[in-house]
Amino acid sequence: MSIQLIGVSYQYAPINIREKFAFSKEEQQRIMEHLIMKKEIEECILVSTCNRTELYCYGNDQSGRREVFSVMQKELLADTGLENEKDVSTYLRFYQDQKASGHLFRVAAGLDSMVIGEDQILGQIKDAHEQAMHLGTTGVWLNTLFRYAVTGAKKVKTDTELSKTPVSTASLAIKAAAEALGGLSGKKVMVIGASGKIGSIVLKNLAAINDVEIYATTRRTNLRHRGIVFTQVLFEDRYQFFDQMDVIISATSSPHYTITKRKFEEHISTKKQRVLIDLAVPMDLEKSVREINGVHYYNIDDFESIAELNNEKKKKEAEAADLILEDYEDKFEQWRIFKNYMKTMDVVCDFLEKESCKKGIEHAVRKLFYQVRDSAAPEGLECFFRSLEERNKQWED
Repeated sequence: MSIQLIGVSYQYAPINIREKFAFSKEEQQRIMEHLIMKKEIEECILVSTCNRTELYCYGNDQSGRREVFSVMQKELLADTGLENEKDVSTYLRFYQDQKASGHLFRVAAGLDSMVIGEDQILGQIKDAHEQAMHLGTTGVWLNTLFRYAVTGAKKVKTDTELSKTPVSTASLAIKAAAEALGGLSGKKVMVIGASGKIGSIVLKNLAAINDVEIYATTRRTNLRHRGIVFTQVLFEDRYQFFDQMDVIISATSSPHYTITKRKFEEHISTKKQRVLIDLAVPMDLEKSVREINGVHYYNIDDFESIAELNNEKKKKEAEAADLILEDYEDKFEQWRIFKNYMKTMDVVCDFLEKESCKKGIEHAVRKLFYQVRDSAAPEGLECFFRSLEERNKQWED
């Protein structure tokens, strides 16, 4: 019985590769529904964010772990168009059992994020779990793992300073824009995709800055963000406002560009410094917009170096978070091992019941101990009796 993980992350895959793995909700559902039909897979959960895509599976046959990984990889690549790309496996990472569960604990707590301690990833982990439960592709093994990971992440959030001054790619984007223009006071900023999760965070962060005129695109006429004053712009009319804007931040899940170089150049006439920021994966902005005179262009990968400076300050808190997570990882491992040996315990119980009927419970227990002594390797026997000693100490207390 094993838990297995295939991951693609900002740490070892460039944005042009990650965007291939940025699956829509419909694609995520299709992948999980296909996997759960495979005989090698009993449970699966797919996490897909702008910086990572991770597929967690549980299989019941340890001898077929390579086959499980093969099935997982084939299904992932089938939706990317990269199945015939010979070097694509260099961007994938493979984990199983403790390494897979330990990785999830760190991801959920924000310790594996570009910005250490970011809050957004925890919500994305919970959403992925809920989606799998709704589809019926997850069961007791992955449900328990994800519950422990979420609980551990919440403990990290409340007991450390990692999230007390949260920094996200959204806030880093605003900081980069302010630095490029010498501040945002008096500037006009447009957010494309303000109804989405990242766009909403950008909007809230902008609202905290004095004297910023905010514009937000919408495909509806009832876009609302409580307490935030902004001008709504119909998405199809966005280009008509570009000449006024000092900053444009795009964070949609659109399958096509929200800004192209040609269209942008056609709609700007005022000569001034502008900042264009792409927080989407796949990319929202045609990369060639950076060639336009006066444009400062950033995409999500550009914030990695900025994040590193922030992460240096959080290293001590990350160490404290690691200690908290170790406790939850140990608890999950105890559950996993106990669950794996339920049938063994049933056999032992049957043995004790039969032997105690013959000569009493004390005789049955002692006979069990002697059989353990005769069958276990020295290291295992030592571990067995040390565990009993720890239990005895608790009884004495």
